[in-house]
Amino acid sequence: MISFLNPARLINREILLRPLEEQDCVAMSDIHATGFDPAWSAEDMMGLLRQNNVFGYLALETGPLTRNRPVGFVLLRHAADEAEILTIAVAAQTRGRGVGRKLMAESLRKLYADRISRLILEVDENNQSALHLYRQLGFEQVGVRKGYYTHAEKRKGVSGGTALVMACNVR
Repeated sequence: MISFLNPARLINREILLRPLEEQDCVAMSDIHATGFDPAWSAEDMMGLLRQNNVFGYLALETGPLTRNRPVGFVLLRHAADEAEILTIAVAAQTRGRGVGRKLMAESLRKLYADRISRLILEVDENNQSALHLYRQLGFEQVGVRKGYYTHAEKRKGVSGGTALVMACNVR
């Protein structure tokens, strides 16, 4: 007999991706706030999504108890044959489960299909999990931006965090 409250059934969750829509902006802002200070507002997200050259994906956790709960997103901008990741964020309670990898893989697939040659991003030099993922995906460091992360750092009394500029050939 299969019980409705079987713990294995309750844990069975899947991550699905779909293109970002304007109605996702509040969820995007909430997720962004779990990893960035200052977080981007829903209005910031909306302004970016309304640009013709900006797109992205929302990660939804599905399962009996989660019912398509937003758990991550990636926002990208393209120009000519290059693209940049504007931001990527995964909800704190979902990190370490491959959500970021799925978002990156889907983004790279779309960029390849759109004939984009190169993808660029900035990442905090201290974000070891992101650096590990990006290196596994073929990104290499191409620059450094000292003081890139300034707002939260200044509140802490330090000069600002360093971002590594990384790039990956898509084609």
